[in-house]
Amino acid sequence: MARNISPLDGVLLFNKPLHLSSNTALQKVRRLFQAEKAGHTGTLDPLATGLLPICFGESTKFSTGLLNADKTYRALVKLGKTTTTGDAEGEIIRSCEVEVDECQVRSVLDRFIGEINQIPPMYSALKHQGKPLYEYIRNGETIERAGRSVTIFDIVLDRFAGDEMDITVRCSKGTYIRTLAEDIGNALGCGAHLRGLHRTAIGDFSIVNALSMEQLEAMSTEERDASLLPVDCMLQDLPMLELDAVQVTRMAQGQRLGLDIGLADGKVRLYGAGKFIGVGDLLGRRLAPDRLLSSVAKSAAVRE
Repeated sequence: MARNISPLDGVLLFNKPLHLSSNTALQKVRRLFQAEKAGHTGTLDPLATGLLPICFGESTKFSTGLLNADKTYRALVKLGKTTTTGDAEGEIIRSCEVEVDECQVRSVLDRFIGEINQIPPMYSALKHQGKPLYEYIRNGETIERAGRSVTIFDIVLDRFAGDEMDITVRCSKGTYIRTLAEDIGNALGCGAHLRGLHRTAIGDFSIVNALSMEQLEAMSTEERDASLLPVDCMLQDLPMLELDAVQVTRMAQGQRLGLDIGLADGKVRLYGAGKFIGVGDLLGRRLAPDRLLSSVAKSAAVRE
């Protein structure tokens, strides 16, 4: 049974299909859940598929960790052909004979592991003076882009077949796999472009646990709601701290607490009566509120 648009909190691991932008996917899922507020963490191009976590309600406050998390992709790279966009959407601008073997490919892939410098592609949503770069290229303009440092933690060659290969890449945030594919092609001397991309993991979240649109549509409202992960699922790498009722109220009122708890300085997950209430900043023996659930603040206001 459908419900009226209402507050809904939690995180959905969504398996984004082909030919759907991340924002369109977000809006379709939001309407399906009849959720008041939603946002995605980490854009995927329309030609890319795979894991797209969608945050509902209060969970949007705590999505920074996912945005900054390492990503894992399965990429299909076509050797010997360079395109205007770096992927299969663009026009072929250069063709070259592919005369490399698997040993050469593995040797080149190893050279990209570690910290590397990438120049963001013009066909990207990266903004210049408030406009995405792809809007400039549509008007025939090319903007000079500064290189950025990214880290490739691992590249695995899953398949090599003459002029095509499948690779699994685990990388830091901000890595452009299209650019990586082009750079690999250039290093091999034959050029390359990205033919397909599938995101399989973000941080500790895996595509194995993601749901497709078809699966979600086949569920009842109750089943869909039950498929959401709790708000604090994105914060499991932070230390946990349980507060008593008085401490929770003081935090909700913006006060700092003096504590002797033996935890290192930094962000802390906060709980009251076993329930997640937000995140705090610990410095020395002082705990200050960082981001708290709206319901906690409202509850404290009622008590005043």
